[in-house]
Amino acid sequence: MAGYIFGLDTLESLALYTNNGAYATKLSAPTASWMGHHEGTFADYATMKAGDNIYFFIQRKIYGIGKLVNVGPDCKYFNFPNASLPQSFTTAEIASDVLWDEGTVSVNQRCVCFFDPDPYFFAAGVDMDDVLSSKPAAFKMLRVFWKLSFIKFDDEENQAFRDILLKRNQSVLSAEGQSGIFEFAPSRDAITARIDRQHSFPNGIADVLRACADGDRLRHEMAIEAGIIHQLAHRDAHTGATWGEWDYLSHQVVASPFKPVDYMDKMDLFGYAYVPGFKPTKSRFLVCEIKREGAQPQDIDQLMKYVDWVTDEYCHGDYSMIRAFFVAHDFADGVIEHKQVVGVRKYTAGVRPARSLEWNSLQLLHYSFNNAAGRIEFRLAG
Repeated sequence: MAGYIFGLDTLESLALYTNNGAYATKLSAPTASWMGHHEGTFADYATMKAGDNIYFFIQRKIYGIGKLVNVGPDCKYFNFPNASLPQSFTTAEIASDVLWDEGTVSVNQRCVCFFDPDPYFFAAGVDMDDVLSSKPAAFKMLRVFWKLSFIKFDDEENQAFRDILLKRNQSVLSAEGQSGIFEFAPSRDAITARIDRQHSFPNGIADVLRACADGDRLRHEMAIEAGIIHQLAHRDAHTGATWGEWDYLSHQVVASPFKPVDYMDKMDLFGYAYVPGFKPTKSRFLVCEIKREGAQPQDIDQLMKYVDWVTDEYCHGDYSMIRAFFVAHDFADGVIEHKQVVGVRKYTAGVRPARSLEWNSLQLLHYSFNNAAGRIEFRLAG
């Protein structure tokens, strides 16, 4: 399963969320439209599914372990009707329909997710340095947890989180009674009774995209990321016909050696699929670059840099595991021709016998926003 780690300000907030099994990100108030960081948060929520693990980070320490659970039909929702619109609300306006009520701040808690302990939320946190040194090669996203409310990480990194927290709390696991853990006493009946389609993520994401639309274009690349990742995560048939189906999806994933975070390369979209019926064995990886307007020939070179990175970092040189996509509204003259030249890799597979193979699994996709349907549609370029 994937994992999420949420940054908190106080130990009181940690106790509040773990006691109630609910977490809602505090966003800055919108102005005339959503900004990229808002849309990025919506994209992160869009891929949440029951069974994913969650952790909290506060004052250098990491606390866990939680597991996302469905409350009603889903584990995440927009927190109140029209929360997906870039409008301001008063506490009184949302009071009768809000799912997670944290007082006056709830007007800017636009999304909420629900979780149970898995098996407990341990009261003793583990220092971040101890976590990172417990299995250094597994921690990729934790190292770039910077200027963000929370991040998502893959199943290997998630297992490393679980391992260190469980090992450090073996005495709690073996003890009788309930000492050494946070109390868990959620009250969800009222929440379940309030949930309706106005809180649903599919309806909300459509509103987010409409708020960013300019004709059949979207003004922010982060909105395009949110739309694509939502449609893939929710198995939209049209999107799946072009992209295929993927078991893990994320965005803004590091794709360069570690250096100051602000200078690191990040893939717009990244994902992988398991061998059917044999999870966690991975069969293929998704790499995607997005341009909200037109793509230029040099943009293909950047995408191929990410293809090479993923092949080395995750596939041990096996290019056959990579599916690459470049999404743009338009493609400038020469892009298709440049892709045919540089979007190819020759590599050797096997030892006895060794085979010389060629990789060319790069697709150029025109995107257009269908306002009536509230979704992004794709067609192959060239």
